[in-house]
Amino acid sequence: MSGKTDCPTISTPGKITVGLTYDLRDDYLREGYSQEETAEFDKPDTIEAIEEVILKNGHLTDRIGHVQALTRRLAAGDRWDLVFNIAEGLHGFGREAQVPALLDAYQIPYTFSGPLGQTLTLHKGMTKHVVRDLGIPTPDFAVVADPEDIDLVSLPYPLFAKPVAEGTGKGITALSKIDNTRDLRNVCIKLLNTFHQPVLVETYLPGREFTVGIIGSGRDARALGVMEVLLNPDAEQHAYSYDNKEHYENLVRYAAVVDAEARHAMEISLLAWRGLGLKDGGRIDLRSDARGIPHFIEVNSLAGLNPIRSDLPILCKLSGISYHQLITDILNSALKRTGIKTTC
Repeated sequence: MSGKTDCPTISTPGKITVGLTYDLRDDYLREGYSQEETAEFDKPDTIEAIEEVILKNGHLTDRIGHVQALTRRLAAGDRWDLVFNIAEGLHGFGREAQVPALLDAYQIPYTFSGPLGQTLTLHKGMTKHVVRDLGIPTPDFAVVADPEDIDLVSLPYPLFAKPVAEGTGKGITALSKIDNTRDLRNVCIKLLNTFHQPVLVETYLPGREFTVGIIGSGRDARALGVMEVLLNPDAEQHAYSYDNKEHYENLVRYAAVVDAEARHAMEISLLAWRGLGLKDGGRIDLRSDARGIPHFIEVNSLAGLNPIRSDLPILCKLSGISYHQLITDILNSALKRTGIKTTC
């Protein structure tokens, strides 16, 4: 009889130690970064809320922090059974892949997608190439990497432009909807100079805007529900912009929807999630065309998890899913996917 066990060694019988990796917004503000530059980073209440759920699940926690802190801890010999990773990173197209890549090097399992998924989906243009190749509807698009590319855009107006690798609506304003060549050049030049990255230009879709929450990986992935984003009269129109997101209490309304168009959005989202090989949980944004057909816009494979302000928890609340259940489902998805058993 072999002494081998199917249950991986864990630090405390019946429990696992879960490390927490994250970027705190206040840390970067103190270093001189702006409110918009740090918009994707977390506040302490997000970390506290996630940690509380993990502790209530009977596990141990260890706050690690950003990728530099993780590097120091790993070099000092620290290890964890699992890392709950929400670190966004700051520089480059691989910024959301930095923590997963480092953890892969040390063979430490973690929540959410790996380096390939995080890097691919941060770049909206590359993501749309893959999604289009999968046969999933997405608006026609072009990527403007420098001013010379603007004249090569041959899409019919109106168009919509945004930075190719930002989140939280950064770089999106009422001017993002573009009706003529002059405005296209002006908006693209401004975005290139402000964000120092290419600009995604795509066909503007006039229909409803949805976001779909996803839990799980591969065949186990399931949609949590569909939320429609509705702009109030005082909001910046045509877009779920940075300003609208920052002041969502007054400018935006959210509604759980279950009609045929919403169900179609859910089906498209699951196809995209599985096709992109994403893991554990996230959010897919869609917008419908004039015929009411939802189109993939982008995916957030590292969705915000603030219990009050983030879209995914808001969607869950509207769908009757508690924050505790959301975090527990993400955690359990990662445990199942990585083969970690908390009891043997």
